[in-house]
Amino acid sequence: MQIYYIKYKTIYKLLIIVVLVLLILSIALTYKNKAINTFKNDDVYYKGNIDKEVIAFTCNVDWGNEYIKPMLKIFKENSIKITFFVTGRWAEKNEKLIKLIYNEGHEIGNHGYLHRDYSKLSYELNKKEILKTQQIVKDILGVKTKYFAPPAGAYSDKTVRAAKDLNHEVIMWSIDTIDWRKDSTKDKIINRVISKAHNSAIVLMHPKKETVKALPIIINKLKEKGYKVGRVSDIIK
Repeated sequence: MQIYYIKYKTIYKLLIIVVLVLLILSIALTYKNKAINTFKNDDVYYKGNIDKEVIAFTCNVDWGNEYIKPMLKIFKENSIKITFFVTGRWAEKNEKLIKLIYNEGHEIGNHGYLHRDYSKLSYELNKKEILKTQQIVKDILGVKTKYFAPPAGAYSDKTVRAAKDLNHEVIMWSIDTIDWRKDSTKDKIINRVISKAHNSAIVLMHPKKETVKALPIIINKLKEKGYKVGRVSDIIK
């Protein structure tokens, strides 16, 4: 009887261990899948999905009005159309400027209403921010945005779901100019883009003084390498 009890106790312990191991594996797999769904989601574009020598320029706008017209001049001189991601609050205050950007053939993307950390927002707030900006842009330009670039590249699975439910693709980048940093000079910006140039790349920039200085050189160097500069819609099917 005692031997039977010891065996039963041993089997019971083994069963508990097996259950715990399976539970741990299940939790780990859940988090792994969540990470994949969040950060490697097919709906989040770090680059385009066509293998052509086209590089998309994106410019996130929430400030820097004084540098937008000089940028537009450079793009016009080079027959280039890019994608400008604007915040709703900026668009509200700068109707003439956003109309100028759009009328010159550039694509208007959605940068949320406020420049905030979208990874910390609920699904409802993410949706509200994107939808509000979409409506503002539609009221001004008569077109709906279809691409969403989260400020600072901060997003969560809730952000992705909200964007998709509003028929927006989430756009990140594969080349960062980091032009917002104080130590970012013209030469640094040029090197950051040219050294990482690749097919279907997405370049992130902002309306900054050093960016304006760097743009003509970047464009020429990319052309020399055989690249064409375009919009997000030019590299996504």
